[in-house]
Amino acid sequence: MNAIMEHHPSAPVIPLSVARNPGPLRGSIRVPGDKSISHRALMLASLASGRTVVTGLLEGEDVLRTADAMRALGATITRETDRWVIEGKGVGALNEPDDVLDMGNSGTAARLLSGILSSHAITSFMTGDASLRSRPMRRVTQPLSANGACFATRHGEKLPMAIIGTGEAAPIAYRLPVASAQVKSAILLAGLNATGRTKVEEPVATRDHTENMLRHFGVEVEVGLTPTGGRIITLQGPARLAARDVVVPADPSSAAFPIVAACLVPGSEVRLPGIGLNPLRTGLFTTLREMGASLEIENERIEGGEPVGDLVVRASALQGVDVPANRAPSMIDEYPVLAVACAFANGTSRLRGLEELRVKESDRLSATVALLKANGATVRVEGDDMIIEGRGGAEGLGGGLVETRMDHRLAMSAIVFGLAAEKPVMVDDTGFINTSFPGFVSLMTALGAAL
Repeated sequence: MNAIMEHHPSAPVIPLSVARNPGPLRGSIRVPGDKSISHRALMLASLASGRTVVTGLLEGEDVLRTADAMRALGATITRETDRWVIEGKGVGALNEPDDVLDMGNSGTAARLLSGILSSHAITSFMTGDASLRSRPMRRVTQPLSANGACFATRHGEKLPMAIIGTGEAAPIAYRLPVASAQVKSAILLAGLNATGRTKVEEPVATRDHTENMLRHFGVEVEVGLTPTGGRIITLQGPARLAARDVVVPADPSSAAFPIVAACLVPGSEVRLPGIGLNPLRTGLFTTLREMGASLEIENERIEGGEPVGDLVVRASALQGVDVPANRAPSMIDEYPVLAVACAFANGTSRLRGLEELRVKESDRLSATVALLKANGATVRVEGDDMIIEGRGGAEGLGGGLVETRMDHRLAMSAIVFGLAAEKPVMVDDTGFINTSFPGFVSLMTALGAAL
């Protein structure tokens, strides 16, 4: 990505990245493997008995941190050309790590691994980068403490954190106060080495990759519905995982960025093969169609227990949309780039129930508002709702500097804004993009993006 230098006499020199309107985006690109499934594939394969081969694994920094952590816990993990081979240790057989487990920028890895570590009779220490160290861990440590594990954190329940696991883990029964696939998954993973029935009730359905992959590895997982539309997930422990090969589909959250860019840049047509179509991950696709986007799915199929298809996206005139709060779990990572789409749409959009955005890699709610305002969009927050007054096109938009706050999705959303806007958009830091989408710049450039 080309960089420019902005200098003011009283300020330090800061390297900036720039995205500008390139003309139509055209071509076919395969986005990286699904990050959520990649984390889980490495963790569950490491807990399985036997040899698992994983293809399509996302090789971003977040997932590589998970691989390093599972190696430190005793699994043998090797990369062989286009596949990863994992020799698992078995549930209950993880080694005590010799050093601190550094989870980098990955909240998913930190929270899910906390569940696994809590029910093993080992002591471990976990840290992360500056962004992850600023994020609260109480939402997982509080329920996990019920199984007998002990956690010691910094002030504010933040990393670094010591985890003293228990070899006699009690099963946990917990009702999530806020829908969270990470917290649900941490509790279920803790239950693999507990004696008895672990049960998690969620107020609305969240990503079910953990349940799907547990079944793929031979664990019986029961799912029931509550009268209010939530779900109760139950598993019996201790459980034995049998090694099974995994095919990781392309990540729908990563696909969100070229999809929205293709919708917004006139004359664009982009094909994205092999995208994961799990219905608990496709809220953005539903929302974009409601806005009038031309988004077609071809060649639908099942790979690795997950629905997959090829997406064809064409430039469209978008309309404002009212997104219900109960859709948030199926598109929680896509709200920043959806907000960008709404800024270019015709009419008012209201994105409801975004409280979960406050505890992501950054406070994504306030950061997304700042991104839009810096580039001429009209936006406000009412409670946990974001209201955006769309311009109905690119006129008057862009020209600002976006502070990404070490958040990869904000950086990519800012780039999408710049590709569609009348004026270029400057981005203060794009280094964090590799945590979730390695090769983002080269893939977008291959479509014709001006970066």
